[in-house]
This record gives sequence, C-alpha cells and structure tokens, in this order.
Amino acid sequence: MNVTLAVKQYISKMIENSGPGMKVLLMDKETTSIVSVVYTQSEILQKEVYLFERIDSQNRDNMKHLKAICFLRPTKENVENLIQELRRPKYSVYFIYFSNVISKSEIKALAEADEQEVVAEVQEFYGDFIAVNPHLFSLNLSGVARGRSWEPTLLSRTTQGLTSVLLALKKCPMIRYQLSSDMAKRLGESVKQIITKEYELFDFRKTEVPPLLLILDRSDDAITPLLNQWTYQAMVHELLGLNNNRIDLSRVPGISKDLKEVVLSAENDEFYANNLYLNFGEIGTNIKNLMEDFQKKKPKEQQKLESISDMKAFVDNYPQFKKMSGTVSKHVTVVGELSRLVSERHLMEVSELEQELACQNDHSSASQNVRRLLQNPRVSEMDAVRLVMLYALRYERHSSSILPGLMEELNRKGVSERHCRMVTSMVEYGGKRVRGSDLINPQDAVAITKQFFKGLKGVENVYTQHAPLLQETLDQLIKGRLKDSQFPYLGPSSLRDRPQDIIVFVIGGATYEEALAIYNLNRTVPGVRIVLGGTTIHNTKSFLEEVTLTAGAGQAERVQRAGGHPNRR
Repeated sequence: MNVTLAVKQYISKMIENSGPGMKVLLMDKETTSIVSVVYTQSEILQKEVYLFERIDSQNRDNMKHLKAICFLRPTKENVENLIQELRRPKYSVYFIYFSNVISKSEIKALAEADEQEVVAEVQEFYGDFIAVNPHLFSLNLSGVARGRSWEPTLLSRTTQGLTSVLLALKKCPMIRYQLSSDMAKRLGESVKQIITKEYELFDFRKTEVPPLLLILDRSDDAITPLLNQWTYQAMVHELLGLNNNRIDLSRVPGISKDLKEVVLSAENDEFYANNLYLNFGEIGTNIKNLMEDFQKKKPKEQQKLESISDMKAFVDNYPQFKKMSGTVSKHVTVVGELSRLVSERHLMEVSELEQELACQNDHSSASQNVRRLLQNPRVSEMDAVRLVMLYALRYERHSSSILPGLMEELNRKGVSERHCRMVTSMVEYGGKRVRGSDLINPQDAVAITKQFFKGLKGVENVYTQHAPLLQETLDQLIKGRLKDSQFPYLGPSSLRDRPQDIIVFVIGGATYEEALAIYNLNRTVPGVRIVLGGTTIHNTKSFLEEVTLTAGAGQAERVQRAGGHPNRR
C-alpha cells in the first residue's frame, strides 16, 4: 500500500499511452499539485513532455506538432473548459484522463464537442489526492466543518478524494467510524454510497481478511497538532511550513536568490529521505557528515585537466557534483534556519513544558511553569497562546484551575484579542464535552504502574514523550480490542480476524507526528500495512485557523437557527 507509487504509476501510464513524440501536459490547479508532489519537472521532461499548461489559461499558443495529455479533476468547470478546447483544438491529438469518476452525460457532451475527432482516448485514473509520503496522503482542504457539521461542498470533495485513494490502492474496505463524531458517520455513509453505486469499479480480488477504512475526527485529539515537533519533516512543517513539498524561505535573513523557495521531496532527495524521521540532534550530525563528504568530492581548484580522459572524467562527475552541491546548500540553509528559530523562540524550554502538559499530571508544577514562561519576553505570542491552550485542554475541569489568571497574563503580554479568543474556541473544539475517547490518561492503578515503569526505563527524549492518541487507537485495533461501542462498523458485518490493510482518515486534518507513528507501526508490526490520510496536514498555525473557521461557522449557524444576530445579548 504505497500512495506515492500509485499516483506515479498513473502518470507514467498516461504518458506511455500517448506513444512516442513531443507532448504537452494539460492540467488544472489541483492536478498540477498532485503531479508536482510525485514527479520533478526534469523527470517528466525525460519522458518527452516538454510543456506544462493549465486548462484555464487563456493565452496558450496553437501547437499542432504536440500531443496533449489532459489530467483533470472531473469538475463542471474543467469539463466546460475542455469542451471549448475541443471545439478549437490547439494540439494534434488529445489523451484525456480524469482523476475521478465522470458522469455519462459529461462524456456525451465531450464527444459532441469533438467535431474534429482529435480525442484518442478518455479514461479515469484515480489520482485525486496529494501523495505526501508513501503512507501519507492529503486532500489539501481546510475549514471542512461548520460547527459540528460538514460544509456540504467539502463533504462531496472529501468523499471523492477518499474513494479515489481506495480505487488507486485497489481496496474495497469495511468501514468503521468514530461514534462521537456525526461528521465521521456522514463521511462513512457517503463513501459507502459511492462503493455501492460504482460496485463494478470496486470489484477487486477478495482477500482473506477484508481491508478496513477507519474514519476519525481531529476534535478527538486537539493536543497533537499544538505541540512543537523535533523530527525533520515535522519540524520543517511546524516552523517553516511545507506546502506540496515546497518551503518558502524568502523571509530568512540574508537568503540567496536561488534558495528563496526550496523543494523537499523524499522521492528525489536522498539526504531528506534518510533523515525524514530522525530527530534534530541526529540531523545536525548528518549535515556535518554530508558537508565533509562534499568537501572531499569537490574538484580541486588546481586539479590538472591535462588529458582528454581527465576532462571527460570531470564532465562525467560534474552533474553528480552539481546535484550534491544543491542538496548540501539546501539542507544547510533549512537546518540553519530551524536552529535560529529554536534559539530565538526558546523552543527547547517551550517544548519541554508542552510535553509536561501533554503527558504528565502535576497541576501545581504545570501552573507555575506556564506562568513563568508567559512572563518571559522572548516567548512568542503563538507559543504563549499554545501553552495556555494545552493547559486549558489538560486541566479543563481541575478544581484549582488558574485559566482566568493565565488569560490575564496573555493580555499583559500584549497578545491580540483574536489569539486570546482562540483559547475558548479550542476548548469548544476539542474539550472534554466533545471528545469520544479519553485523550487525557485516566490515573488508575494500571496507568500509574505503566507510567512508573516508563519512568524507570527513562524516556528516550524529554521532547518526544508524547504519543498521539491515534497510536493508541491503532494499537487497540490491531490487537482486536478497539471497542465497537466507540468505533462501530457501518453496516451489519464486522471483522473476525486481525486487520491487515488499514486506511485511516482524519477529518479536520492529520499531522506529521501521526505520520511518524504510522511509519513506525508499519516497520514494527509484521503483516499489517497502514496508510494515513487527512483533509489536510496541519502544523499549529493551520490548525488554529481550522479551529477558528469551525468555531466561527458554528456560531453563525447557531445564531441563524435562533433567528438573531451574533454577539447581541
């Protein structure tokens, strides 16, 4: 089960099907992202694709010597653009691929527009999602909820994305969902409806144990997206922001022009692939080794190019050297910037307290430490707010909660009204009233004993004590102990055996910390293959935006139902 490979194979097949000759790849905004995450431009150029165009771009030239490969989402707008294109074709022949199921009526409309008979084929290739890592996919959707309900258009887009993942991986799964979330149930039913309607597409070879789709809701664990991260990929996303594998470094002090935007892709960057899940300390060491290795391979200034064979050897090695030089400067810049932010924002201290709030149960120590850090002028507004949010989620109903006092500290610190309001929104979004599972460990005898033993063995790293709730949920699922009363099956049947192929989907967004947990489960649990997906992949910033959108839309809806005006008493 490899989502990156699935999308790559679709794209290779499209290009192969069009045969030899020069080609243009015609895409829309979303399929451009889908392709760019799994293939670099230079890789596609090697397959005789010399031009990349958008179907909605008005000023394209006529190029009858090119074949057009169209890879588009089956939206009304794309179909309309394609109809206009076929009426006045700019290319010699068209190979059309839709990233999802397209209706018969739209196929008919395209056929009628193709008066000049330039269409060679129309097919459905189910690459309707962003393959971030081999076991991680995203739909790049934010603000999917209005309060506790779906934003209707986004329910249908999420259903399409999720069913296309199932088709790409050739899985017809049984479905379990989180009972406490109405949105999870709605999505499960919506996916089931498509599987029933398109039963011929889902007619895959039966496996002994059917695959399982588990649908979860982000609000069940609002703590994971609020924590600072210390593994490479997660840390880059948290501090710099990863968008379709691209990082914007334009705000880095003294950055050179060619490093203002860099691409980090495990598919074609060996250093990144090897360091994706390593912690910050190990990356520092590996960067140093990479630099030393590079110094050794550097062509000496005084290297004598006396013979033709010397010159040939230099030219042969040069592309490799150039590529390595690019890799070195890119990672040195990225790690250097991460380092700068860690010390500037006191992140070691902030993160240690976050972990204490997330994993331990000592209220008086937590209160003192949060207060102390809020008074530190070098702790940023964002970090101050996330500490108060973690405190509010952790000690929501504690008899001696100091939350009002902490809110005053935020005001004294000059934190904006918008950020202060987010603390209340966060508790509404992921507080005890909403959660279906026990996110905060119950302090029973078993749990205390477990913690005691964990303490004896010593935590590997004070900054990575936290394990996301998803890890516990999957652990229970694999052992056959996940309660049907909390995660019921959709429909009458249930799994008798331990599941082998599991697709987990998180409404409201997954995180790279959860992707790391999945990566480790895939490595350590024989016979189990897990893929994780989410409506998006969050860092703290995007998660706070999601929560604010959800809370705002929810309030507007409540007001509408009451027939009044917001904030009028």
